[in-house]
Amino acid sequence: MTTSEDRVQPNETTVPLLPCPAPEETLAFWRALGFEVTYEQLRPYVYLAFRFSGFELHYGPAPKDLDPTREKSGGALVMVDAVAPYHAAFAEAMRRAYGKVLVKGLPRMTRFRAGASRFSVVDPSGNTIIFIRRDEPKDLEYGGSKELEGLARVLDNARILREFKTDDRAAYRALDSGMRRRAEDAPVVEQAMALAALVELSVALGKTDRVPEWGARLRALTLTESERTQVAAYVADPALLEPFWPDAG
Repeated sequence: MTTSEDRVQPNETTVPLLPCPAPEETLAFWRALGFEVTYEQLRPYVYLAFRFSGFELHYGPAPKDLDPTREKSGGALVMVDAVAPYHAAFAEAMRRAYGKVLVKGLPRMTRFRAGASRFSVVDPSGNTIIFIRRDEPKDLEYGGSKELEGLARVLDNARILREFKTDDRAAYRALDSGMRRRAEDAPVVEQAMALAALVELSVALGKTDRVPEWGARLRALTLTESERTQVAAYVADPALLEPFWPDAG
């Protein structure tokens, strides 16, 4: 006779085990973000365990030749009902601990655009933890939706590159090329969205010498209030655009 103990039960818990070439830095980082350290061992081998809300991250020994800066250590997906509260909580914790939101180097967190369905945290050991909304659309077009044309498709491609592939450089190249090849026939609001993203990406990538150029072109466009709202929603940090609106002092 088969009992309930003999059957697989649908109540599993999966905990990622990530390589940890930088244990001290990893401990300090997750503590700074508000994670509870539930287990800490550095010798004779590394084993660390963290808990935040209802999920856990565990870390173990890393291969001797693993370079965290290559960001190919490992990763985990954290499925949540809404991603914005997690991003807001981590951003606030980073400001308290580091005086700013970390968006470059290791560790860092990707920017969050209003309405986005995911963001990533890269820890000091080079692991990428991706927070994903459970009802994220399943019909995403990687490379720009085939239903779109011209600059609209370039904008969609850049959004995918930023939010799903965390590749700011590729997004910048796509938008830069798109503005050169597609801007002339594009609606003014699409041009403004591309320029706003180029302002933000220039800052993120350290290309600050390009910011005045993109900003001047943005200021030269005539936008309605609703179009300005649409443009601001396309970027993660609308405050960067304030100096470049037409009515800016």
